[in-house]
Amino acid sequence: MIPPLIVQEALERGIQVLAICDHNASGNIASVQKAAEGTSLTVLPGMELQTKEEVHLICLFDTLDQIAAWQARVDQALPAIANRPQFFGEQYLVDETGDFIANEQRLLVVSADISLDQAVQEVVRLGGLPIPAHVDRRTNGLIANLGFIPPDLQVEALEISRHTTPSDARRKFPQLKDFPLLQNGDAHRLNELLGVNEFLIEAPTIVEIRRALKNLDGRRFRILKELV
Repeated sequence: MIPPLIVQEALERGIQVLAICDHNASGNIASVQKAAEGTSLTVLPGMELQTKEEVHLICLFDTLDQIAAWQARVDQALPAIANRPQFFGEQYLVDETGDFIANEQRLLVVSADISLDQAVQEVVRLGGLPIPAHVDRRTNGLIANLGFIPPDLQVEALEISRHTTPSDARRKFPQLKDFPLLQNGDAHRLNELLGVNEFLIEAPTIVEIRRALKNLDGRRFRILKELV
């Protein structure tokens, strides 16, 4: 997706905060942030990591320095496999206008040699917020891949897919009952931007998001509407 169109679509849908979370990559975050300058949209740095267990983990941060440090760690753990565009598609890097800069040559649709537990700990150590993605999904979901939620996994929220509701997800997977649940906002096309997760916070920061997930100090979180 092209950065200025992402910003325009988000603003038209009333979205005030979004995170750019490409698969094992972060090279387009700064371009979207530049495209959002002068608007009311905050763009958080993020990544959707694929762990060695093939579990998808959302990694959210406040700063480009934090995501750069995390990217360096992920780069060390990714296999040296070249992308094959005819099978996996091109992996473009673009500027804030959407103009082409480069192709990412290494295949990104693979698992990094980082365990889920390691990833969670390291993201937190960098000041980030790790959230297992679409935990109810059979493909790359935490429950399907591991069979359970590890009791010592230090995460503060879980994400469910857009094909279920919190009540249905908790009914099907009782182990979700003790976690705040976010609705999946994964968008590969402009019309897939949802904006259904609402936070009452003082600033769009990881600290404030954490407080909202825990209902601390007057901060709140809710899913605006159920999608199914």
